[in-house]
Parts: sequence; structure tokens; C-alpha cells
Amino acid sequence: MDPPKDAWNWEDIRAGARRTIIGAKKNIEDPGIFHKIALFPLLAWIGLGADGVSSSSYGPPEAVVALGNYAYLAVFLALGTAFTVFIISYAYTRIIEHFPSGGGGYIVATHTISERAGVVSGSALLIDYMLTITVSIAACADAIFSFLPYRWQAFKLVFACLLILILIELNLRGVKESVTILAPLFLVFIAAHALLLGYGLFAHSAQFVPVADGIQAGLSRDLAAIGVVGILAVFFRAYSLGGGTYTGIEAVANGMQIMREPKVKTGKRTMAYMAVSLAVLSGGLFLCYLLWNVAPVPGQTLNAVLAAKVFGNWPLGEVFALITIFSEGALLMVAAQTGFIDGPRVMANMAIDSWLPRSFALLSERLTMTNGIVLMGGSALILMIFTHGSITFLVTMYAINVFLTFSISEFGMSRFFYKNRTVDKDWKRHIFIHLLGLVLCSTILSITLYEKFGQGGWLTLFLTSGLIGVCFAIHGHYQSVTRGMRKLDVLLDTVPTTGVKNTSPVNPHKMTAVQLVNGFHGFGVNTFYSIVKNFPGVYENFIFVSIAVVDSGTFKGSAEVNALAESTKTALLKYVDLAQDMGFAADYRIDIGTDVVDLAVPLCKNIAKEFPNSTFFTGQIVFRHENPFQKVLHNETAFAIQRRLQYSGITTVILPIQAEK
Repeated sequence: MDPPKDAWNWEDIRAGARRTIIGAKKNIEDPGIFHKIALFPLLAWIGLGADGVSSSSYGPPEAVVALGNYAYLAVFLALGTAFTVFIISYAYTRIIEHFPSGGGGYIVATHTISERAGVVSGSALLIDYMLTITVSIAACADAIFSFLPYRWQAFKLVFACLLILILIELNLRGVKESVTILAPLFLVFIAAHALLLGYGLFAHSAQFVPVADGIQAGLSRDLAAIGVVGILAVFFRAYSLGGGTYTGIEAVANGMQIMREPKVKTGKRTMAYMAVSLAVLSGGLFLCYLLWNVAPVPGQTLNAVLAAKVFGNWPLGEVFALITIFSEGALLMVAAQTGFIDGPRVMANMAIDSWLPRSFALLSERLTMTNGIVLMGGSALILMIFTHGSITFLVTMYAINVFLTFSISEFGMSRFFYKNRTVDKDWKRHIFIHLLGLVLCSTILSITLYEKFGQGGWLTLFLTSGLIGVCFAIHGHYQSVTRGMRKLDVLLDTVPTTGVKNTSPVNPHKMTAVQLVNGFHGFGVNTFYSIVKNFPGVYENFIFVSIAVVDSGTFKGSAEVNALAESTKTALLKYVDLAQDMGFAADYRIDIGTDVVDLAVPLCKNIAKEFPNSTFFTGQIVFRHENPFQKVLHNETAFAIQRRLQYSGITTVILPIQAEK
């Protein structure tokens, strides 16, 4: 029977609200869908490179503050920072070439070292991307509130939390849509900071000689006072504590899946844009801090102080300074996009490998990873509230995991080129870059851990270690279930037959069993036998139904989607053959998309109209001892389909299938 009319109206209202919030459903079978949602270099620079570029807003200030009375060393920090940016960027360009499907540190560590190393790197990346969102939004709030009355500081945390919620909504609509909306903010930042640094250096060009004399005098004085070792210790401490400058460099390599073809060329060009812009911005800021004698002011960022000094004597100088710092805050909001773009993709890769719940590999009707986006945003919100948006605390947490991942990736690539030295004639040149990157990254990691362990470093290690432990627990559970499921596969070797194959077409007027299946394996065959055994002589027809689910693992191109549809059809034909060998008339129905329930329910309703004397069956894994942990790791698809079909008056039976552990 049909549901009450007002219930359908409520469904329409809910669907309309959903379309308003996240947009209309995208057509997975559109051959041009991949081109439409992919990012070309400029948009990729904005969506992924913004994380790296924006780190110039908090990395250099942290380093300069760490110099204290040795401010003249800022010129050496400018050179060292630019050098490090280019080394790490070049190393990740090699990663793009050898791992064009993306995944960054997780994929590199898994394939070049071991699965366990991959889990460590992947877990560090996930915490890193949660912090990417938190750090970027916290720095955004700091920048914007630098030009607001000091008494308004009490509202800064609320403002930051609101920005995170806005970004969650934008990313649920789609990656390209969210990046396109935020693109003007990025371009304003580039223009404003080109003006800030250009004029800042040009206006004080007469100070170059006095500053150079001051550097020489400072070196002479401090060499006599603390020696070479003392000066190097001050420099490397500041260099390491400014490690936030390099955060985000890996984002391009991690997000290769969303690059426009040819992906490698697009990825390398995006990396070049990001490396040059970050090196120029960070190096220019170090020099301007030194030339303009910038010092910290309570309630203001160092860049806000610099902008006020540079534009102070201009007509409408306050307006230019305001635009510059607001654009910096806006860029930091754009940079938070990286956490929403790359974080869910790392989660999807780990979910496909059974280190995280498999639901994180699913795509929404907008072709976004809804579960990953919500989790990343929710975690960032919790971190923001827990740390009260303290940028110093957050950057410390952030830098540790960034350089842990960098170090593992550089070690993995060094190992890769050494193992392949017989087939790669340029291996010495490539391995040198990765070894140099390993030394730089591990040095920054070690000093940061030593200096900041008690100031936030401990929390990073605690969260990362906890996530690693959860990953291993999840993987162990999935392996146990897989072993149990394999026991059911023995049924495939002993398929009984009636001796006469029934090739008659299905008769819509006869009793029909409709079985929902997912691949041809022991689980589905066991469900089929359970129907035959528990309902002997009841059904004469069998209709097998399957949804080809496009997830992040298969959504890489039209060829992969077509291959998925063909493999699903092949599996259904095996079930049809099995039923016919058992003497039943049989057929199949198929659909393709991202959501099993949303596609299976209307498909089943159509089948119910075609076969009025039908009963729907599906199997569900059951465990001896149920717990909430299992409900998270195993979807409730069967129950969701049953509820919606039974509400429509369609008889649906769930058959329990034991998977012994």
C-alpha cells in the first residue's frame, strides 16, 4: 500500500532542503563528469597550494620571534627558508611522477617501506589535516581581529568556529565549487602582498647598506660572546620553530586524484606555482621584518604590524593595511580547504585498505566524501575549542606531524631509488635530493619535539598514537571477518544442480524471490541457499539485484567506472546461472551510482510492480557478540533498505549469515 500523502510531502521538503544546502545530484554516468570536477593548475594552486602559501602568515613570524635579540639572523632565515621550500617541493615533484594517483605520504610509505609505516604516515597525515583546518582558521581569526577593537577578542573563538561550519557546508557541495567560490579571496591576497612586499623592500632600499653593516656587527659581537656553535644553535632553533612555513607543501601530491588530465603535468605545474609563491612570500617577509624593525604588539599579528608600518604614511594607508590583513585572513580560510580536500582522500585510501571504516571510501550524490568531510570538520571544531584557538599551541602540534610525514616520505623515496638503482640511471641525483630533504625534515622534527614537547607536542603524539592504535584494531577486525567469510567460499566449489538447466524466461505472475547481492562470493551464495532451504517449493523465479557502487577507489576515470559496471554484471550472470542450474527461472537487474540505498529502493519498487508476487531478500553478517564498534565498521544497508521497502508495503526479509571469527 502507498504511504500517507503528507509523508511524501515531507520527503519532498527534505529533498528540496538538501538540494538547497549541498546542490543537485551529479550524474555519475556523464562521460564528461571527470573533466567537469577536476581542477586545472590555477584552481589547484588555489585549492591545494593555498595551504602552503598561507603558511607564510604564521611560519615566518614564529621564527622571527624565536630569534629574540638576534634579529639580524632573519636574512639567513630568508635564504634557508627559500632553500628548504625548493628542496621539499622538488622532492614531492618526484613523488608526483612515481605516484600519480595521489595519496601522498600514506601511499609512498606503504609502497616503499611497509604497510605499518604507511599507517603511521597516514595517521600523522590525518591529524595534520585536522590541524590544517584548525590552524588556518585560528590564524584567519587572529589576522582579522588584529584590526578590530581589542575588546572584541572575546568573540574570536566563536567567529573561528562559525567559519569551520561554513567550510563544512561549502565542501559538501563539491571540491571545485568550494574552490571556485573562494578563488577571488586568494587572488586579492596575492595582489595585496605583492604590493606590501614590493613597496616594503623598495621604500627601504636605502637601508640595505646599514642593515648589512648591522648584520656584520652583530655576527662579530656574537661570535666573540657565544661563538659559532651558539649562533648556529640560535639559528637552527628559530629555523625549526618556523617549520610551520613548510606545512602544506605535500598537499599537491596528496590531492592528485582531483587534478585535470594530464595529471602529472598539472600536479608538477601546481607544485611549481606553490613553491615559487611560498619562497618569495616567506623570504620577502623575513627581509621586511628586518628592514622595518618589526616587533610583536599584543593583540596583533606580526604581519599586521608590518602592514601598518609600510602603509602608515600613505593616503588611505589604514585602508590598504586593512585590505592586506583581511586578505591574509581570507587566504587562511581558503587554506583550510586543503584539510577538507586531502584529509578525506587519505581516509578513503586507508579505508580501502581496511585501516579505517569502509564507509569513509563512499561518495555522496555530489561526488564528495561526506563522512570524511564531516569528521575532519568536526574534529577541527573540537581542537579549536580545546586549544581556545591558540595559534602558537596549534602550530607546534601542526609542525610535528607535518615533518613526521615528510621524514617518512623522504626516507621511503630514498629507499625506493636505492632499490631501483640498477634500472634508473639518474638514481644518484634523485636519491641525493631525498636524502637532503630527509636530513632537513628530521632535523626540524627533532628540534621542534625537543623544544615544544611540553607546549603541545605531547598532545600531537598522543592523538597520533591513539589513531594508529585504532587503525590496527580496525584492520584486525576486518581481517578476522575476512577469514570467516572465506569459509563460506567453499560453497563455490560444491554447487549442487538439478541436472536440468532452466532457461525459461521469468514469468511475472509466478512467485518470485528477489535477492540483493554484492559480488559473486560465498556470502551471496549462502544467502541464496538459505532462501531455497527455508522456503522450499515457494518460489519459481529468482531476480538478482546489484548496485555497482562507485567509491573513491573506482572514481578515477570513465574506464574504471565502465569496468565496475561490467564486473557487477558478470557477477550477476553467475548468480543467474546458479539459479538456473538449481531449476529456477532467473534474471537480473542492475544500476550504478554512489549510494546503495537511494538506488536500490526505487529499483526494487519497480521490480515489485513488474513482479507483484515477489518477496525481497538480502543477507546481513551477524556476530555472536554484538557491540557498537561492529555497527560502525559494518554498514546497516540491509536494514535501511528493509525499512524503506516495508514502509512502501513491500515484503523484505533479512537472512542472518554467520561469519565465524
